[in-house]
Amino acid sequence: MQSNGPIMLALPPFRGVTRKIVLIALAVLVVQIIVGVVSSEAAGALTVGLVLVPKLAFHRMPWQFATYGFLAEGWLNTAFALLSVWFFGMDLEQERGGRWLTEYAAVSVIGGGLLAALLSYAHLPGIDPVDPAFGLWPMAMAFLLAFARRNPEAEIRLYFVLRVKAKYLVAIFLGFYILSSVISHDYFSTLVVMCAGLAGYVYLRTAPRRGLQYAASEGWFGLRNSYYRAKRRRAAKKFTVYMKKQGKDVNIDSSGRYVDPNGNPRDPNDKRWMN
Repeated sequence: MQSNGPIMLALPPFRGVTRKIVLIALAVLVVQIIVGVVSSEAAGALTVGLVLVPKLAFHRMPWQFATYGFLAEGWLNTAFALLSVWFFGMDLEQERGGRWLTEYAAVSVIGGGLLAALLSYAHLPGIDPVDPAFGLWPMAMAFLLAFARRNPEAEIRLYFVLRVKAKYLVAIFLGFYILSSVISHDYFSTLVVMCAGLAGYVYLRTAPRRGLQYAASEGWFGLRNSYYRAKRRRAAKKFTVYMKKQGKDVNIDSSGRYVDPNGNPRDPNDKRWMN
């Protein structure tokens, strides 16, 4: 149920897929810290293996399209990103379910990373295929976009300080990233965030309400049921021909079910005839 009222300061429940995403990000952060303490060279190798670098992702490390979205990007930055993922992700999960949120997060992060990596080869100013990108903000941006699309007028306490409508918060986040990329010259990271938001938006506009996985399973079961119905009709036709040869007429409906010649309704517990 949508709500356009103000969002209170109380944090949402911490459970389901949202909790798993947050815990995975925290576990990755702990691993980064431990490896960094043990060996700086190992920490560098770990980072290179998990961040998104288009040239590496397309040639040797395709898993980077998924892993880059869980790497920490500084304590304060990670804390704010985790709060955003928790707040908006939990709201979406309560509305659509954990399976839908998992699919949406995967499409946004992987699809956004893949699109940004492809654009890095388009010779855009300041962007090169060897530029790295990582952090939780692509996922946070996708979650915020879905939340704002569902509740555009909802007022949110931005990090418990400012009250901002959801539809304006998306513009604020995008403006912040564009400004930070101009200052830090980290254009590729901003491109990844924007592409993740774009991938999420396309998913929201085109995918079925319950998600692609649900639609695919429903389509598969529909095809399977159609096959069995056709098989039952063929068997019923053969049975009708056989009974006619025995001098008996058998009535079969279009679905291959037996029709009582006296017009009596069929007992569903009667196993003597096809159901």
